[in-house]
Amino acid sequence: MAIIRFYHLQNQTLDQALPLILQKAIQQGNIVVKTADKAHIKPMSKALWTFRPDSFLPHGSAAEGHAEEQPIWLTDEEENPNAAKILILTHGAQTQMHSDFDLCCEMFDGRDQEALAAARQRWKDYQAAGHALAYWQQDEQGRWSEKATSSSSDSSSE
Repeated sequence: MAIIRFYHLQNQTLDQALPLILQKAIQQGNIVVKTADKAHIKPMSKALWTFRPDSFLPHGSAAEGHAEEQPIWLTDEEENPNAAKILILTHGAQTQMHSDFDLCCEMFDGRDQEALAAARQRWKDYQAAGHALAYWQQDEQGRWSEKATSSSSDSSSE
């Protein structure tokens, strides 16, 4: 079973928070970032190129090709073409491929009530399926702290 982490954005946009999470995650290997809509891929790619002048996050998408050579693969498809161990779901994207990854991260905007309600429902669904869960929330400075956990034998929720 995959470990699933929920990242509740409160004080940063996805474009601000995602590169910081990717900087840490890439140390563990390749990553797939899945969005719910192809229209998000180009702006997401731009954000990864421009988030800091002194940083570089190597990434690509179907537009560039060579998926197997991309440490970070941006997609709206159910795929793992770079043999990633980490999947990050954005913009409400969902997957049936949890078992293909060691870690699945759900990033959602906590200021959006629909996104918040959908994340709560996915927490319950993942918990019922027996996944180990962790819920992380941003503080005012944009730092993350773990607020809740759940395992298959735990009936708590966020």
